[in-house]
Amino acid sequence: MLKPYEQRFPWTLDWNLLRTFMVVVDEGGITPAARFLGLKQPTISAALKRLEDVTGHRLVNRSPKHFSVTPWGRLLYDEASAIFGAVAQLPDLLGGLEEDVSGHVSIALASHVVSAHFDAVLHRFNALYPRVSYTISTMESAEVVARLQQNRVSLGVCLFQQPPAGLDARILYREFFGFFCGPAHRLYGRDDIDPAELKDENVVSFQTDELEGPLAAVAQLRRRLGMRPEPRGLSSNLPEVRRMIVANIGIGTLPVHVARKDVQSGLLWQVPPFKSLPAVDIHLLTNPKRSLNPAERRLIEMLDAELATSPLSERTYGL
Repeated sequence: MLKPYEQRFPWTLDWNLLRTFMVVVDEGGITPAARFLGLKQPTISAALKRLEDVTGHRLVNRSPKHFSVTPWGRLLYDEASAIFGAVAQLPDLLGGLEEDVSGHVSIALASHVVSAHFDAVLHRFNALYPRVSYTISTMESAEVVARLQQNRVSLGVCLFQQPPAGLDARILYREFFGFFCGPAHRLYGRDDIDPAELKDENVVSFQTDELEGPLAAVAQLRRRLGMRPEPRGLSSNLPEVRRMIVANIGIGTLPVHVARKDVQSGLLWQVPPFKSLPAVDIHLLTNPKRSLNPAERRLIEMLDAELATSPLSERTYGL
């Protein structure tokens, strides 16, 4: 049974304090939060102090040169984000009582999502339901998972090492990663490259390319080839990894089916190995606790139907 003060808490809490706190965390400090909200810094500081008094915990560590979120602040931020996500759905849920399918769909994607099956479903869905609007954002896979767990997006597409807690995951497609160099590299254009020639080569890669990360198989292969263990360039964005490869900053790994056009146009050259390449599964993620508007529900149904009727072999790219 809830204690008396716990029963009063939701009725006495100023919900605007949660919104202000979220902005403080998102912007990384009180001063940038004040700038974002168009308020004065003492106003933000006072709001944060009131929220800390109400919750009974210090939420952020702050000084003129330091800002960080405490464990209590991180927990409150995650819960407040989920509340904000639920409230943000209300207009679509209320509008969804109309007979025609409408509403807004927000999709969070890792930057290298290239799937003919996903695109085909989106094309069919848009043709059927022209009143639906969309937001599609690219970000790191870890951020895709966080947005879904915080109930801030309709669905996500990303890669991961372990299934995320509280989310439903299914394989959208499987891709293979190969090694590529740019036109200025000494190995460019050669068909007789011995894999041993990759020893001590500089590397550029994704930030998830590490032995314990979602691209662990890529990191392990690079290690077996004797390439330099510390990447010379890192990015969470595929076009920027591609840019570094073309600029000859290092040899990089890319999904083979994504890099194919650049190989054909002469911007990239694939280097060994060509067989037994690392296979990476890209997953479709949804939050079962989210109250879906009609547009979200119908799109997820169409995606699930596509996965049910198309075997994984058809959704495997880059063999």
